[in-house]
Amino acid sequence: MKKLIKLALALFITNIAFAQEKPIKVVFDVTSGNTDVHKSAARHLRLMSETYPDSEFEMVVYSSAYKMVDNNSSSAGETLREIVKNKNVSIVVCQNTMKRNNKTKEDLIPGVTTVPDGIYEIVAKQQLGWGYIKEGK
Repeated sequence: MKKLIKLALALFITNIAFAQEKPIKVVFDVTSGNTDVHKSAARHLRLMSETYPDSEFEMVVYSSAYKMVDNNSSSAGETLREIVKNKNVSIVVCQNTMKRNNKTKEDLIPGVTTVPDGIYEIVAKQQLGWGYIKEGK
């Protein structure tokens, strides 16, 4: 009986470990202008992308969060410049937000791309089964 219980426990633990390794897809939503939120969101994205290299992660930046991806003023710029090089990470900013801030693609941290609308991007990802994380306070 003890051997059967040990075997069942070993199989259970193996299944849990395997389930945690299944690749996932997560979209991060960042709208806050708070630089602490920017740093925290960048840290979360870095840690997740490094811990789960077979998973996909996208950070969508819009509204008051624009400065997070501004090449000249980002408080999280150093971290984002490194993260965006990871093959499993994309960082995108809303073109409407850029227009409101009179910014162009040349103002962005290298590797950051644009999408026509940040909210639409998030909803589209969710429709494809992506998980959703709202970053902010």
